[in-house]
Amino acid sequence: METLTTLRAHKKAVTRRSLAGAALRLAMEHGLDGVTVEDIADEAGVSRRTFSNYFAGKEDAVLDADRSRIQELVALVSTRPAGEEAWTALRAATAELYRTWPVPDVEWMAQLRLLRRHPSLLARQAGDQVALERDLTAVLVVREPDEEVARLMAATFLATVRTGIALWLEGAGEQQLPVLVDRLLGRVRVQGT
Repeated sequence: METLTTLRAHKKAVTRRSLAGAALRLAMEHGLDGVTVEDIADEAGVSRRTFSNYFAGKEDAVLDADRSRIQELVALVSTRPAGEEAWTALRAATAELYRTWPVPDVEWMAQLRLLRRHPSLLARQAGDQVALERDLTAVLVVREPDEEVARLMAATFLATVRTGIALWLEGAGEQQLPVLVDRLLGRVRVQGT
C-alpha cells in the first residue's frame, strides 16, 4: 500500500511539474495573454480538468517553480542546526538551495523577469513575497526571539537576494549567482548576529 501511495505522489509531482513547465514555456513564447489554460493542458497532454486539480489559473502555474523554491528555502532554514544564529542559517540554507535547484541561464532569467512584469503576475508575486517574509520570520524567531529583529532580518534577506539576482542579470551572468548572493549576504550587518 505504501508503494502505491508513493507512486501516486510521484505521478502527481510529475504532472504538476509538466503543467508548470508548459505554462512557463508557452507564456515566454506567446506572452501570458496569448496563452490559455487549454493550451497549457494540451501542451502537457492532460485535460483541462486535470489542470484545475493542480492550479487555480495559468498565473499560478507560471509561478509554481518559484513557490516550490520558497517552500524549500523555508524548510532548509528550519532544519539548520538548533544553535546556529539566524543570519548564518539563512546564508547556509540559501547555499544549499542553490545546490539543489540549478541556476538557470541569464537569457532565460531575463525573459522570465519580463514575463513577471505582467500585471496579473505582479499581484500574485507580491502576495508570495509577503507570505515568504512571514514564513521566514516564523522559522527565524526560533533562533532570534526578538520578533521585530527576526522580521527585519527576513525582509533584509529577501531584499539582498533580489539585489543579487538583479546584479547577476545586469552583469550577464559574469559571476556565479550563488557566489554573488552569498557575498552580498556576507556584507549585511544584522543586529543579533
